[in-house]
Amino acid sequence: MHLRRATKADARALADLLNAIIATGGTTAMTEPLSRSEMSNWIGSNPAQSAVFMAEDDSGTALGLQSIEPHAKLPSDTCNIATFTRSGKTQLGIGSALFEHSRKAACALGYRWVNATVLLQNEGGLIYYKSRGFEPYRRTPERLFMRYDLR
Repeated sequence: MHLRRATKADARALADLLNAIIATGGTTAMTEPLSRSEMSNWIGSNPAQSAVFMAEDDSGTALGLQSIEPHAKLPSDTCNIATFTRSGKTQLGIGSALFEHSRKAACALGYRWVNATVLLQNEGGLIYYKSRGFEPYRRTPERLFMRYDLR
């Protein structure tokens, strides 16, 4: 497995990965597929405040992606994190490896803490973020908001 910062050239592969997850449902609040253009915009949205990392296998197949970026409903010293792993490839260390890159990038970008918003029905996501050290700080009927302090 190889990890690197995603580029706009990865937009098709990452959109395909994410759209398969959206189509399956249950682990993301996203319900509409992303176009290649939308994924390209996400990847290149604001390099001074965000980063998108990807994991790929030896053949170049995208295995996962993780993004950190500001969010209008969060304080300016906080970034939001989103993690997606190819169906059938969970529990292979992809998310753990991606998080190390994202954590370092969040520190370098000057963030003080990271927010993860997880659907309560997404048991895998809840376990993943808890295992990284995220702590719950707010709950709605559908979502758990978790916080990771950068130190």
